Amino acid sequence: MSSLFRLPFVATVALFFAACSGSETNQNAKSLSDIDEKLIHANKKLVRTESEQIDDFAARYNWKMQMTGTGLRYLIYVKGNGPGAEAGKIARIGYTVSLLTGEICYSSQEKGPREFIIGRGGVESGLEEGILILRTGDRAKFILPSHLAFGLAGDGDKIPAKAVLVYDVELLELK
Repeated sequence: MSSLFRLPFVATVALFFAACSGSETNQNAKSLSDIDEKLIHANKKLVRTESEQIDDFAARYNWKMQMTGTGLRYLIYVKGNGPGAEAGKIARIGYTVSLLTGEICYSSQEKGPREFIIGRGGVESGLEEGILILRTGDRAKFILPSHLAFGLAGDGDKIPAKAVLVYDVELLELK
């Protein structure tokens, strides 16, 4: 076959394969889009349900909580007079962590005060966000929706999957 006839033949075969693979890609993209929409819908429903549970819990105890943009609820019930928390400082806290059922998971009475560097991770994102609101000596209640706590997996020990956490925390010291 001469090179004059090979070029159109190769071009036709290439176009055929490109057209076939393009429709498959479009179907896969549509399937992924459908899956994404279903996951987004399920996530919004979970957030809405948790938010209602948190509001009901706070109302039961008559806690007048404030809410941040991420969904963290907090109530400072003892005002300290020390410096405010800031990123890069080491926070030392006394704490009790419980579930909405009232079951205590962890506490500083059992494990001792907890220390962490603010802004470096290593703790629940909701705890870190809450600590940044406090001054040394403050005592506060934080309610962390699951996405600000241990999420879908839990901690593999005492905190189950999709658990909302209630922190009673005191900012003891900043270093």
